[in-house]
Parts: sequence; C-alpha cells; structure tokens
Amino acid sequence: MSRRARWIAAGTAMVLTVAAGLLWPRHDAGPPPSAAFAALPAGEKIARGAYLARAADCMACHTVRGGEQYAGGRALQTPFGAIVAPNITQDAETGIGSWTADDFWNALHNGRARDGRLLYPAFPYTNYTAITRDDADALYAYFRTIPAVSRRNQPHQLRFPYNTQAALAAWRALYFRPGVYQERKDRPAEWNRGAYLVEGAGHCSACHSARNALGGSGGELSGGLLPVLGWYAPSLASDAEAGLGGWPVDEIAQLLHTGVAPRAAVAGPMAEVVRESLQHLSAADVRAMAVYLKSLPATGNGHQPYERSKAPEAAAVLQAGAKLYDKHCAECHGATGAGAPPHYPPLAGNRTLTMPDATNAIRIVLNGGFPPGTRGNPRPYGMPPFSHALDDAEVAQVVSYLRSAWGNNAPPVSSVDVNRYRAVPLD
Repeated sequence: MSRRARWIAAGTAMVLTVAAGLLWPRHDAGPPPSAAFAALPAGEKIARGAYLARAADCMACHTVRGGEQYAGGRALQTPFGAIVAPNITQDAETGIGSWTADDFWNALHNGRARDGRLLYPAFPYTNYTAITRDDADALYAYFRTIPAVSRRNQPHQLRFPYNTQAALAAWRALYFRPGVYQERKDRPAEWNRGAYLVEGAGHCSACHSARNALGGSGGELSGGLLPVLGWYAPSLASDAEAGLGGWPVDEIAQLLHTGVAPRAAVAGPMAEVVRESLQHLSAADVRAMAVYLKSLPATGNGHQPYERSKAPEAAAVLQAGAKLYDKHCAECHGATGAGAPPHYPPLAGNRTLTMPDATNAIRIVLNGGFPPGTRGNPRPYGMPPFSHALDDAEVAQVVSYLRSAWGNNAPPVSSVDVNRYRAVPLD
C-alpha cells in the first residue's frame, strides 16, 4: 500500500470513528426517584406498577397466546423482519430477574438492555421514555412479583443491515430523543394527566402515526397502516378519520372504557386494547385521556372529493353490491344504512367507510366486527364474518356500494384489494 493510500485509509477510519461517536446514543440518567415515592409501602408501589402495566398493555406483546404470562416468545412481524418479544419474568438467567431498578429504567427511558445493547423500537421506548422515574420504579416493583419462567429468548429474524447495532444507532440518531414528560403550565392537571397517559404508557402513537420507509414516526397521531397487524389505525386528529374534536368528552370516555358509544364502536386491534387495557383504568384517567384527545389540533383530511365514474361497468359493480347488501346486511343496518346504535352502527356517514383507505372496511366484512366484552358492555353485539359466504369480487362489490351509498363518497375497491387481506391473520 502506498503512503497516499495509507493516509486515505487512516483518514477514512478517523472520519468513521468520529461519526460513530457522534451517532452512538448517549446515556441519559434522567431524574432520580422522588423521596415521596421511596417512602411508599411496598404494596402501594406494586399496585401502582400493576396498574401502569395494564395501561401500557405489556402483556399483549410479552405473552404468546396460551403461554405463561410475560414469558415472551411472541414474534412481531415488521417490514424489516420478525422481532421476538423477550422473557420479562423474574427468571435470573432467561428473564429480568437479575436486573436492578436502574437497569429497568434504562430500558424504558433510554432503550438499552442491561448489557448495554440498543433495543429495537418495537419495544416502544420512544413513548416509554416519557414515563417518570417514580412510575418506572413502580413498574419494576410490580415485575419483581412476576413468577420466574425459564424460557430462553429467541433471536430476532431481521434482514441486513437492520440486524446491526450500527444501523439501530443511526435510526435512533434520526428518530429518538430520551426525555420524561414535562407538564404544560398552560393546561389543567386533567389535560396533563391525559397527555402523559396517551403519549407515554398508552403509547397510542405507536399505532396511530404514519411511518416512513425506515420505520420512523413523528408521533403526531395522524394515522397509518399497521403492517404488523394488517389494519389501518386512523388519524385521531382528522375529522375525516377518527378525529374526536366534535365529540362530547363523555362519549369519548365511554368509547375508550367500554368499546361502544352512540357514534361508534371499536373493532380489530383496538378492541383488544380496550378489553385488556383501557377498561381496567380508572374513570378519572380515561376521562383525562378523552380530554386530551379532544383537544388535539384538527388537521385537514387532505383528501379531494372523489369523482365517481359513470361508466356502465362501475354502475354494475354498485348495483351488484346493493343486492348483496339487501341480502346480507340490511336486516341489521337498515335499508337506509341508519343502523340501530350502538349495537348495529350506522353506515351512513361512517368514517370507516368514507376514509380513502378501505383496509378496515374490507377486513370487517371478511372477518367480522366484534367490540370487546367489557364491564360496561358485557354482552357485545358482533357482526359475523362473510369471508366464507362471499368471494373476493362480491366483497369488493358490497364494500364499494357501502362507500357510495347514503351520502358516502369514497373510491371503490377491487377484488385484488380484498384478496390482499383475505389470508391476513386477525392478530
């Protein structure tokens, strides 16, 4: 190697070293636990942690169906490969039994494992970083009570370069800054509590925010497709989707707490969130979340009015869909689409049908729509699946009709659109 080549190589190595030093995440110690929390009895700390674990719905990812609680093993499919949730029971060898409170805080706040590895944001530390040190220590106290399960963690199945710590460090440099939630002095305590739950433990933006090609999100609750689950999480700020600015606070709280309200019912992944998490929160906390969600600045829907084709072929699709609706749907939802809320939701003006993205409408026709069974709605009415009764073309016809009838005006769907979701698992 020539002298010039050696100088170039040395310079390149130096530049890469400096770049890595600048990109590699720094440790943010954050605030210490408060003296008031330290003085609480152990039982109160554990109860507070159990409540927060419900609010965060930790079990949803860290427990496989039919498996032991928090023993991990659930594979989360992402556009970059599968990420397998770890064992977080108290087993010292395969779980987090050897972790300290500082280790646990570091995972939530900085997204780092006990051994210093950077964690993948499928574990939503981008939200959990907002959690206070007192609440993190309460969660730690609760997880110390989880029985140990010896279950070794399985490696993630990620493609190169997403399986490297260097790539993850670069991602974090772009999209993650640790920081505990700071209360806004110009807002009342109830609003701040709602913001803390929505932005932190509730990690609502993990689903309800659009993601770019690298998986980065601005966390603005503007809606986005969930490639992991095959559903569309609508915008919580746009009235054209699931914006709540025009709803009374009591109805928002009712929807979050029970899964049904006069104007809507939840289905799909949100039904699980209500069943496993939100229904177990206090009425005061659910109302606080409702107050915060109602206050989100309204965003324009950005959608141009759809100009429906007058071609004979397009009209024939809608006519076929109308016949299918009369045969399969009108008995519950009525000839005019008015429904009988809350058990049979109205279809006229239904935002699931009028959004440009028809994913949820297709999936509900294929797989059924089932609000959760909750204390406030113990015997929910559900819509049966029609995947066995209608082929792809017929589902496309009826969904296209629903998106055109009774004042609804959204683009039609094709049999190809339907087929894309016919074989997608429910969870």
